[in-house]
Amino acid sequence: MITEFFVFLRSFFIDMGDFNIKSHIAMLIANITWGLMSPIVKIVLASGVVTPLLIVDFRMAGAAALFWLTSLFMPKEHVPLRDKLLLCGAGTLGILLNQGCFVIGVSMTTPSEASLVTTTMPMWVMLLAWIILREPISLKKAGGIVIGATGAVILMAGNTAHHGAAASNPTLGDIIVLTAQLCFALYLTLYRNFIRRYSLVTLMKWMFLAATVLSLPVTIPVVASTPWHKLGAVEWGGIAIIVVCATYLAYICMMTGQKHLRPTVVGIYNYLQPIVATIVGISIGIDSFSPIKGIAVLLIFSGVWLVTTSRAAAHQQPHSTQKNN
Repeated sequence: MITEFFVFLRSFFIDMGDFNIKSHIAMLIANITWGLMSPIVKIVLASGVVTPLLIVDFRMAGAAALFWLTSLFMPKEHVPLRDKLLLCGAGTLGILLNQGCFVIGVSMTTPSEASLVTTTMPMWVMLLAWIILREPISLKKAGGIVIGATGAVILMAGNTAHHGAAASNPTLGDIIVLTAQLCFALYLTLYRNFIRRYSLVTLMKWMFLAATVLSLPVTIPVVASTPWHKLGAVEWGGIAIIVVCATYLAYICMMTGQKHLRPTVVGIYNYLQPIVATIVGISIGIDSFSPIKGIAVLLIFSGVWLVTTSRAAAHQQPHSTQKNN
């Protein structure tokens, strides 16, 4: 059964071809999964045994193990030392600093403020893509980002009253969360062309391994001080979902989209996560639907549509130059 699963993964990712629709579907799945992760994380943290940093440790180490296992069923690829160093930098920006800064920032600020800060990421991607990649900023694309950001801000501002978390240092926390978004935007921009050299699994196994190794000075004390005997089935089940679904499968989908879509288009899908969080909140009775939220959702989807159909995105030629040895 396990072998058939990995054979399916290999068939899908190698033979996916140049169809942009699959890239958009992959980005949808990734961001929906990340939106669903928030309530699961809250359930795991409610036990008081698992810390936010321990969840980050599980995500990095667990995903690294899964991607290395998956690589056993994929074509072998030789990665020279220079490219391994580049992948180390990619793992530092896109995984270690992004996830680490976000968790630390959220612990110092409120969840609502952190969510508001995350909506700025597509704007940083657009700016960095313009500076580094010379990607044009069309009026339609800029308008889509502004409209989508407006919808996300309205949605999260409407949920502010539901958050009662204490904030020890909200200003510094917001700055650290913003740093997480800048790191991920820089990763999307700097490594857009580099990731075309290798298959998705090869990239992910080295990036997650690098992030895991580089985090050891921080993770070892956290792991050593955790009372593992107090973790129950709920906590272990939540951790498994976070690692397998919200990390392993979500990053596969994200990388699939990143290979064939421009950085700005990849970033705009970030706006879907507040929508998913709101839907989950309504379904479990901790939130309610209102006309304002309906308008916010409409604005977010309108922003996504404008960016993905802009002239710059339409002129993109989605091709992959993977090296399979």
